[in-house]
This record gives sequence, C-alpha cells and structure tokens, in this order.
Amino acid sequence: MSVPSWFRSALAALVVLALLAPVFGWASGAVGYTEPLEHAAEATGAADDATAAPSLFSGYALSGLPAGVGTLVSALVGTALTLVVAFGAGRLLETTEP
Repeated sequence: MSVPSWFRSALAALVVLALLAPVFGWASGAVGYTEPLEHAAEATGAADDATAAPSLFSGYALSGLPAGVGTLVSALVGTALTLVVAFGAGRLLETTEP
C-alpha cells in the first residue's frame, strides 16, 4: 500500500498545527476569546437549560494534565482520527483500474 505524495506534506502541516494548538489556547485566554455559540446560547436563554455531555476531551483538555498538555493531546488525537477516517473514506471511494 503506497502513500500518496501529498499525504506526507499534509501530515507534516497538520502535525505543526496540532503542536501549535496549546499556543492558540493560551492566546485565546490572553485576549478573552469565547465561543460565539456560547454567546448565542446565553442570548436565547438556552444556556440556562444546557447540560454538559460526558466527553473525553471536555474543553479540549484532559483531566489530570496541565492545560497545554491536554490541549496538545486532544489536538493530536483529533487530527489523527480525522486523517484515518478521511484516508479510509478516500480509499473506499477510490476507483480501481482493470
């Protein structure tokens, strides 16, 4: 099974972005960024009735780990899972030549 030439470049770019995820997390906290969906939920009153669903990566972090490390792990896991699913779907959709 041969890996397409673009895959290595795309993987390298995604790993770099995943490694920068803790920096983006820190920067969002430094400027006071909040998710627009949270503002919409508060404006409509939906935030009052919201319940948190159980999640392994709640808030893009892992409990028991420092925030930056948890963000890095969740970014790497999310990137890997997305790549596996996309690459697998691409393989399934790939046409075979006779």
